[in-house]
Amino acid sequence: MSKKYIAILTVVLAILIDQISKIYIKTHFQLGEEIIVFNDWFRIHFTENNGMAWGFEFGGKAGKLFLTLFRVVAVTGIVYWLWQSIKKKAHTAVIIAIALILAGAVGNIIDSVFYGVIFDSSYHNVATLFSDNPYGELFHGKVVDMLYFPIYEGESFTFFNAIFNGADSWITIGVALLFIFNKQAFPKEEEETKKVS
Repeated sequence: MSKKYIAILTVVLAILIDQISKIYIKTHFQLGEEIIVFNDWFRIHFTENNGMAWGFEFGGKAGKLFLTLFRVVAVTGIVYWLWQSIKKKAHTAVIIAIALILAGAVGNIIDSVFYGVIFDSSYHNVATLFSDNPYGELFHGKVVDMLYFPIYEGESFTFFNAIFNGADSWITIGVALLFIFNKQAFPKEEEETKKVS
């Protein structure tokens, strides 16, 4: 399989997994509802956020719009980076890494752009897809998060209390792969460093 098709397949599958899981959670869970999947440290906990990856918030309604538009611009840059990497026949792991980062960015953009106009509220309610009474506006949707791994919970401290989603996971895995394969991902920078030293 060519690197181009590996990239396309990675992006499509990653976005589908992310969106199917989010739509399932939205249409089967009320906001704040939780189930324990494994041994109390892996839970599905439905929450939503207005901000960045891993549940960070950013500047209210105006900040939300700015962040969504910034993501759209960033995706354009990532698409160009992926295309150039394919043309230069970069290592397959690098292609997959960039494709995962792209899929993660697109996955959260879909929430931010469209979820406010296709779902009603999940507050004390299981949301309806394509609702006649949507909870928000175009470009002001909330990002769905559900993966929760509280590795340790004490009375006043929880280790790793972030709640995240598939898209966040793809970005994290992609960045990790770029770190592992940094010599293949950034060969020119490596060569220039050797010349200077």
